[in-house]
Amino acid sequence: MDFSELHEAQQLLELGDRASLKEIKERYRELARRHHPDAGGEQSARMQEINAAYALLLAYLKDYRFSFAEEEFYEQQPEERLRQQFGDDPLWGNK
Repeated sequence: MDFSELHEAQQLLELGDRASLKEIKERYRELARRHHPDAGGEQSARMQEINAAYALLLAYLKDYRFSFAEEEFYEQQPEERLRQQFGDDPLWGNK
């Protein structure tokens, strides 16, 4: 797999630059419901493309190394950064 294939799969599933596994799965299910051959019409070629893109994204995520660094945590959870910064402040945090 190269980046162009990954980018094409991302565009096919209409995902942004950042997406969680949950968002990817939800988007796949939505597209599968819309384009599945049993839903009416002859759209099996489109469904094959969607399945291939989804499989490619899952393969990429399977080998992806997740960061458990503190800075990455606070980037993913901005409300926790605020809690850490202002949690002891009587006006914003605990009294």
